[in-house]
This record gives sequence, C-alpha cells and structure tokens, in this order.
Amino acid sequence: MQSEQPDTGRVNPVVIPRPEHNVSRAGISRESLKVLYRLKEAGYQAFMVGGGVRDLLLGREPKDIDVVTNAHPEQVKQLFRNSRLIGRRFRLAHVHFGREYIEVATFRANADDIEETDPDHQLDHGGRIIRDNVYGTIDEDVWRRDFTANALYYNIADFSIWDYCGGAQDVRDGILRLIGDPETRYREDPVRMLRAVRFAAKLGFRLDPATEEPVHRLASLIEQVPPARLFEEVLKLFQSGHAAASFDLLQHFGLFKVLFPESDRVLGEEQAGDFRILIQQALNNTDARIAEGLPVTPTFLFAVLLWGPIRELAQAKLASGMSEFAALNEAGDEVIAAQQAFVSIPRRFFIPMREMLAMQPRFLNRQGKRASRLLGHPRFRAAYDFMLLRAQAGEVDAETAQWWTEIQTKNPEQQGKEIGSGGDKPAGATRKRRRRRRPRKAATPSNDA
Repeated sequence: MQSEQPDTGRVNPVVIPRPEHNVSRAGISRESLKVLYRLKEAGYQAFMVGGGVRDLLLGREPKDIDVVTNAHPEQVKQLFRNSRLIGRRFRLAHVHFGREYIEVATFRANADDIEETDPDHQLDHGGRIIRDNVYGTIDEDVWRRDFTANALYYNIADFSIWDYCGGAQDVRDGILRLIGDPETRYREDPVRMLRAVRFAAKLGFRLDPATEEPVHRLASLIEQVPPARLFEEVLKLFQSGHAAASFDLLQHFGLFKVLFPESDRVLGEEQAGDFRILIQQALNNTDARIAEGLPVTPTFLFAVLLWGPIRELAQAKLASGMSEFAALNEAGDEVIAAQQAFVSIPRRFFIPMREMLAMQPRFLNRQGKRASRLLGHPRFRAAYDFMLLRAQAGEVDAETAQWWTEIQTKNPEQQGKEIGSGGDKPAGATRKRRRRRRPRKAATPSNDA
C-alpha cells in the first residue's frame, strides 16, 4: 500500500512498505522518534532521511539520525521549545536533548527551478553553492541529496521507505552513485568528493564509474572550500573508524595532496618509506582505538600527518647549526603556519602538537636531570606514544623505545636509581611551591607628621 504523496507533479517515488524492508523503530533513538511523532501530530510531514536509513538497511547501528519535514525552521522552533536555529548557508533547527540533538531540516527546492535572482539561493562564479534557503517539497528535496544511498526517506506515518532514485538497490549492491550530473554536483560543493571517499571507506562501497571519473580532474576545487570547514571534514575522514582506508582513497584520487600538500610531497620522495609507515601505523592504531571505544585526539592526528615535512625542515635547520629542540620548534611553527591555508588547525590543538614534537630528541637522553624531568612532563604520555610510532617506523632505536616503556612500570625510587638523577626528585614528583609572603602594609602616617 502506497503512502499519500504530495501533489507536486514531480516523479513519484517507489514506496517500499514496512513488510518489505528491515528498518525498525527499535533501531531509531527515542529522541528521534519524539521529534518525528511530534511533527506528524502537528500536521507536518516527517521523515528520517540519509545515513540513518542507509545504515539500518545494512543492519548497522546508525550514528546520526536526520529528520526532514515540510515545516519551516521557524515553525519547528515554535513546536520545540528545546530547539535553536543554526546556519546561514543552510538554515536548520537543532532539537536538543541534554548534550545530544536531533537535526531537523526543511525540504529544499530543486535548484533548477530557483530563479537566478533569488537572494536565498546564491552560487559563486565557479558554481559552488554559498547560500541555499529556498524551501520546497519532498519530491524536490530528493534531487538536492548527494548520493542515491543517502536519498532514502523513512516515513513515520506508515513506516514505509520512499525511494526516488534506486537508492535501495544501490545499498544492496554496495554502490555509491551521485544523484544528477557528477561534475555539476562536485562544482556545487567540492566537499562531496571528500564525502564520496568517506562513505566508500566507511561502507566498503565502490564508486559508480560516472561518480568516480570527475574526482581526479576536479580535486583542486577543494582549494575553494574554507580551511575551517575542511578541518571538520578531515576529522570525519580520519576519526570515524576508517582512517586507513580513507587515507588510501584520498591518495588514489589526488585529494590528499590538496589537503596536505607538503606531506604529500614528502611522501613522494624515495626516502619517505618511514614516514609512510608511521602514517599507516598511526591510522591503524586510531581505527583500533575507535573500535574499542577509546578516545582519539586531533593533536596526535595532525602531528602524524605533518611529521614528514616538519622533520625534513628541522634537519635543514640542524645543518645550519641550530639545536635539535630549537630546530623542531621553528620547523613546527613554519609547517603549521603554511598548513593553515589548506586545512586550518585550531590553536588548542597545534600548540600541544608542536610541544609534543619538540620533545622527541629528549628521548635519546636517559640519564640525569633531563631524563627525570621528561618522565614527569605533563605531555610525556603523548610524546612517548609518538616516539613509539617512530620506533615502529624505524626512526628510533627499538632498545630506546623499550627502555622508556619499562621505566614507566617502576616506582619513583627505582626510576631515580636507574636514571641516576644524582639526588634529584624522583621522576614525576612535584616540586613543593614556596609560599609567597604578603607584603607588609605601609605604616599610616600620623597626623603629627
């Protein structure tokens, strides 16, 4: 039985009734269901769309649930007191439940039907969408989606799935296919090329030939995307559990060199084998940590991806007579500053990253005060983990890595004896602060003075 469809004159969807698909409300979060049902009860259309439907069809737990409706953002805000409107390029409502939120978007109009002079839909000279707040119907909204696998709509009214462009079959076949002309879609939003890589890596899908072909030619369009937005996209690529596969695909399509040009240059050199091993090992470790539910940090990720050019520049500075610590510090500053033009790294990440990398030469010294202070340094653990990666890549002697691993298992007294700190405080001990005396108040002059 087909659901009631809006009278738009557009192509009708294939409606897959509940008995013919495996998407169940049991797999949808309680908060998402609350939003869907309240919209429906208020007389609006309410659908779950995108990756949530795709993942449930694949038998996976959905990471994000997105809701679309014919209610405008202001109407959504009136309906949900716990919501706020965000976005300028795309106007959205976030309905908050504690720290979590459900994203609710209004159906968008078909770009081909929008007047060129409409101030709510603007393109730049290259065809990239810079503003898009023209609302439409579900029959129009589907053609604004990126991939067929992400253009499936789950209707809360009768639990059916609406499929306009063969997305259900593409999910079954493991194919990632762009909706519409691929080159036009990539020019509208070059980030779609990164999304293609991310979904292919995450799902194990293969790109449809027509979707794949333009990527090699249009990779440079990524340079038009604001570096701050690319920072978020890089995190999605490398911190979602499929970093190693994403890295391979980024290199295959020529996208990595647009995001990290200096790192890609070093990877292309004959002697770059240890840098490649370091990246691959780090990304494998990242995927394993995420699979175990352990935290990962952008600080470590960017340290790994930029280590090659930082090390190369530091070696050049060493040859000019600079100390190792100063060379790594300066090289880190210069490489990070250059990288900001492509993928901007927030200050809260690049400052500890630079410090962690500058500590690397100190692991070669295992005796005396400097070794003791290194072991008690607040960033020791991060610097130690990075040193272990370098050892796995052949940059650091295995015996040195083993020594620093074992010294951490010993108590402070044993550490002091082995390091031979000569009466220093045990490694990791805190130095007692001297209390500062309050300055005496100046004597109040008497009236007789």
